[in-house]
Amino acid sequence: MSEPIDRRTRKRLATRQNISNIATRLFMERGFDQVTVDEIATAADVGRMTVFNHFPRKEDMLFDRDEEARDMLREALLLRDAGISPIEAYRLLAHRLVAEKSPAVDFSARSEGFVRTIEGSETLKARVRAIRDEIAQLVSTALSECVGRETADPDANLAAGLLLGTWSVAYVQAHMTFRQTRDTAAANAIFLAIIDKGSVGLKAALAGTAYV
Repeated sequence: MSEPIDRRTRKRLATRQNISNIATRLFMERGFDQVTVDEIATAADVGRMTVFNHFPRKEDMLFDRDEEARDMLREALLLRDAGISPIEAYRLLAHRLVAEKSPAVDFSARSEGFVRTIEGSETLKARVRAIRDEIAQLVSTALSECVGRETADPDANLAAGLLLGTWSVAYVQAHMTFRQTRDTAAANAIFLAIIDKGSVGLKAALAGTAYV
Protein backbone atom coordinates (compact mmCIF):
# COMPACT_ATOMS: atom_id res chain seq x y z
CA MET A 1 0.00 0.00 0.00
CA SER A 2 2.91 2.37 0.61
CA GLU A 3 4.08 2.45 -3.02
CA PRO A 4 0.90 4.10 -4.43
CA ILE A 5 1.03 6.69 -1.63
CA ASP A 6 4.67 7.44 -2.43
CA ARG A 7 3.82 7.72 -6.10
CA ARG A 8 0.99 10.14 -5.38
CA THR A 9 3.28 12.17 -3.16
CA ARG A 10 5.93 12.35 -5.85
CA LYS A 11 3.33 13.44 -8.40
CA ARG A 12 2.01 16.12 -6.05
CA LEU A 13 5.49 17.45 -5.34
CA ALA A 14 6.37 17.41 -9.04
CA THR A 15 3.21 19.39 -9.85
CA ARG A 16 4.02 21.90 -7.12
CA GLN A 17 7.58 22.32 -8.37
CA ASN A 18 6.42 22.73 -11.97
CA ILE A 19 3.95 25.45 -10.98
CA SER A 20 6.66 27.26 -9.01
CA ASN A 21 9.22 26.98 -11.82
CA ILE A 22 6.81 28.33 -14.42
CA ALA A 23 5.56 31.11 -12.16
CA THR A 24 9.09 32.17 -11.28
CA ARG A 25 10.09 32.27 -14.95
CA LEU A 26 7.06 34.40 -15.82
CA PHE A 27 7.62 36.73 -12.86
CA MET A 28 11.26 37.24 -13.83
CA GLU A 29 10.40 37.80 -17.51
CA ARG A 30 7.43 40.14 -17.08
CA GLY A 31 7.31 41.28 -13.47
CA PHE A 32 5.30 39.82 -10.59
CA ASP A 33 2.36 42.22 -10.85
CA GLN A 34 1.98 41.72 -14.60
CA VAL A 35 1.43 37.94 -14.33
CA THR A 36 -1.97 36.52 -13.35
CA VAL A 37 -2.71 33.24 -11.59
CA ASP A 38 -4.79 32.18 -14.58
CA GLU A 39 -1.79 32.67 -16.87
CA ILE A 40 0.35 30.56 -14.54
CA ALA A 41 -2.28 27.82 -14.43
CA THR A 42 -2.53 27.77 -18.23
CA ALA A 43 1.25 27.64 -18.69
CA ALA A 44 1.52 24.82 -16.11
CA ASP A 45 -1.44 22.96 -17.69
CA VAL A 46 -3.37 22.80 -14.40
CA GLY A 47 -6.56 24.34 -13.07
CA ARG A 48 -6.67 27.61 -11.16
CA MET A 49 -7.73 25.79 -7.98
CA THR A 50 -4.79 23.39 -8.32
CA VAL A 51 -2.47 26.39 -8.18
CA PHE A 52 -4.14 27.66 -5.01
CA ASN A 53 -4.14 24.18 -3.47
CA HIS A 54 -0.34 24.26 -3.63
CA PHE A 55 0.19 27.98 -3.09
CA PRO A 56 -2.42 29.90 -1.06
CA ARG A 57 -0.78 33.20 -2.03
CA LYS A 58 0.53 34.19 -5.43
CA GLU A 59 3.83 35.37 -3.92
CA ASP A 60 4.39 31.94 -2.34
CA MET A 61 5.16 30.63 -5.82
CA LEU A 62 8.33 32.72 -5.87
CA PHE A 63 9.28 31.83 -2.29
CA ASP A 64 8.57 28.12 -2.64
CA ARG A 65 11.73 27.11 -0.74
CA ASP A 66 10.86 29.18 2.31
CA GLU A 67 9.97 26.14 4.43
CA GLU A 68 13.25 24.45 3.51
CA ALA A 69 15.12 27.50 4.81
CA ARG A 70 13.19 27.37 8.08
CA ASP A 71 13.97 23.69 8.53
CA MET A 72 17.64 24.41 7.83
CA LEU A 73 17.75 27.05 10.56
CA ARG A 74 16.17 24.69 13.08
CA GLU A 75 18.50 21.83 12.16
CA ALA A 76 21.59 24.04 12.49
CA LEU A 77 20.88 24.12 16.23
CA LEU A 78 19.51 20.62 16.71
CA LEU A 79 22.35 18.88 14.84
CA ARG A 80 25.28 21.03 15.98
CA ASP A 81 28.31 19.26 17.43
CA ALA A 82 28.91 19.22 21.16
CA GLY A 83 30.85 22.28 22.23
CA ILE A 84 29.47 24.44 19.39
CA SER A 85 27.42 27.34 20.74
CA PRO A 86 24.11 28.30 19.07
CA ILE A 87 25.56 31.55 17.72
CA GLU A 88 28.61 29.77 16.35
CA ALA A 89 26.37 27.13 14.77
CA TYR A 90 24.72 29.79 12.64
CA ARG A 91 28.09 31.27 11.61
CA LEU A 92 29.27 27.82 10.56
CA LEU A 93 26.02 27.27 8.69
CA ALA A 94 26.71 30.31 6.52
CA HIS A 95 30.18 29.02 5.65
CA ARG A 96 28.83 25.54 4.88
CA LEU A 97 26.12 26.91 2.59
CA VAL A 98 28.68 28.88 0.59
CA ALA A 99 31.06 25.91 0.41
CA GLU A 100 28.25 23.66 -0.81
CA LYS A 101 27.05 26.25 -3.35
CA SER A 102 23.59 26.17 -1.79
CA PRO A 103 20.80 27.96 -3.71
CA ALA A 104 20.07 29.74 -0.43
CA VAL A 105 23.23 31.83 -0.88
CA ASP A 106 23.45 32.00 -4.65
CA PHE A 107 24.96 35.26 -5.92
CA SER A 108 24.78 34.92 -9.69
CA ALA A 109 22.94 36.15 -12.77
CA ARG A 110 19.96 33.96 -11.87
CA SER A 111 19.76 35.24 -8.32
CA GLU A 112 20.16 38.80 -9.62
CA GLY A 113 17.01 38.30 -11.68
CA PHE A 114 15.24 36.97 -8.59
CA VAL A 115 16.26 40.01 -6.55
CA ARG A 116 15.25 42.44 -9.30
CA THR A 117 11.85 40.76 -9.49
CA ILE A 118 11.36 41.39 -5.77
CA GLU A 119 12.60 44.97 -6.06
CA GLY A 120 10.01 45.61 -8.77
CA SER A 121 6.99 44.65 -6.66
CA GLU A 122 5.67 46.23 -3.46
CA THR A 123 3.74 43.02 -2.79
CA LEU A 124 6.90 40.94 -2.90
CA LYS A 125 8.86 43.41 -0.79
CA ALA A 126 6.12 43.30 1.82
CA ARG A 127 6.22 39.50 1.78
CA VAL A 128 10.00 39.56 2.26
CA ARG A 129 9.56 41.75 5.35
CA ALA A 130 6.89 39.41 6.69
CA ILE A 131 9.08 36.35 6.09
CA ARG A 132 11.95 38.03 7.88
CA ASP A 133 9.74 38.72 10.92
CA GLU A 134 8.45 35.13 10.89
CA ILE A 135 11.98 33.72 10.67
CA ALA A 136 13.17 35.99 13.49
CA GLN A 137 10.44 34.53 15.69
CA LEU A 138 11.34 31.00 14.60
CA VAL A 139 15.03 31.56 15.38
CA SER A 140 14.20 33.10 18.75
CA THR A 141 12.07 30.08 19.67
CA ALA A 142 14.67 27.61 18.39
CA LEU A 143 17.44 29.35 20.32
CA SER A 144 15.55 29.40 23.60
CA GLU A 145 14.44 25.79 23.23
CA CYS A 146 17.92 24.51 22.45
CA VAL A 147 19.27 25.87 25.74
CA GLY A 148 16.19 25.03 27.81
CA ARG A 149 14.82 28.52 28.30
CA GLU A 150 11.32 29.95 28.00
CA THR A 151 10.30 30.86 24.46
CA ALA A 152 9.86 34.50 25.49
CA ASP A 153 13.47 34.75 26.68
CA PRO A 154 14.61 38.34 25.95
CA ASP A 155 18.17 37.19 25.24
CA ALA A 156 16.87 34.83 22.55
CA ASN A 157 14.80 37.66 21.04
CA LEU A 158 17.86 39.91 21.00
CA ALA A 159 20.03 37.21 19.46
CA ALA A 160 17.44 36.46 16.76
CA GLY A 161 17.04 40.14 15.89
CA LEU A 162 20.78 40.70 15.61
CA LEU A 163 21.24 37.48 13.68
CA LEU A 164 18.56 38.32 11.11
CA GLY A 165 19.96 41.84 10.81
CA THR A 166 23.43 40.46 10.11
CA TRP A 167 22.24 37.95 7.51
CA SER A 168 20.04 40.56 5.81
CA VAL A 169 22.93 43.02 5.47
CA ALA A 170 25.20 40.21 4.26
CA TYR A 171 22.69 39.16 1.58
CA VAL A 172 22.12 42.69 0.34
CA GLN A 173 25.81 43.55 0.20
CA ALA A 174 26.69 40.28 -1.52
CA HIS A 175 24.05 40.83 -4.20
CA MET A 176 25.25 44.41 -4.67
CA THR A 177 28.82 43.16 -5.05
CA PHE A 178 27.79 40.67 -7.72
CA ARG A 179 25.74 43.31 -9.52
CA GLN A 180 28.77 45.60 -9.64
CA THR A 181 31.51 43.03 -10.34
CA ARG A 182 29.76 39.98 -11.90
CA ASP A 183 32.10 38.02 -9.61
CA THR A 184 30.45 35.30 -7.51
CA ALA A 185 33.62 34.64 -5.52
CA ALA A 186 33.83 38.29 -4.50
CA ALA A 187 30.16 38.27 -3.49
CA ASN A 188 30.69 35.12 -1.42
CA ALA A 189 33.66 36.74 0.31
CA ILE A 190 31.65 39.84 1.23
CA PHE A 191 28.77 37.70 2.47
CA LEU A 192 30.99 35.65 4.79
CA ALA A 193 33.01 38.63 5.97
CA ILE A 194 29.82 40.35 7.16
CA ILE A 195 28.54 37.14 8.75
CA ASP A 196 31.83 36.78 10.63
CA LYS A 197 31.84 40.39 11.80
CA GLY A 198 28.23 40.17 12.85
CA SER A 199 28.95 36.98 14.78
CA VAL A 200 31.67 38.76 16.73
CA GLY A 201 29.15 41.43 17.69
CA LEU A 202 26.53 38.84 18.56
CA LYS A 203 28.91 36.99 20.85
CA ALA A 204 29.85 40.24 22.58
CA ALA A 205 26.22 41.26 23.01
CA LEU A 206 25.23 37.84 24.37
CA ALA A 207 28.32 37.32 26.53
CA GLY A 208 27.49 35.47 29.72
CA THR A 209 24.42 33.75 28.26
CA ALA A 210 23.93 30.17 27.14
CA TYR A 211 23.84 31.25 23.50
CA VAL A 212 27.59 31.80 23.22
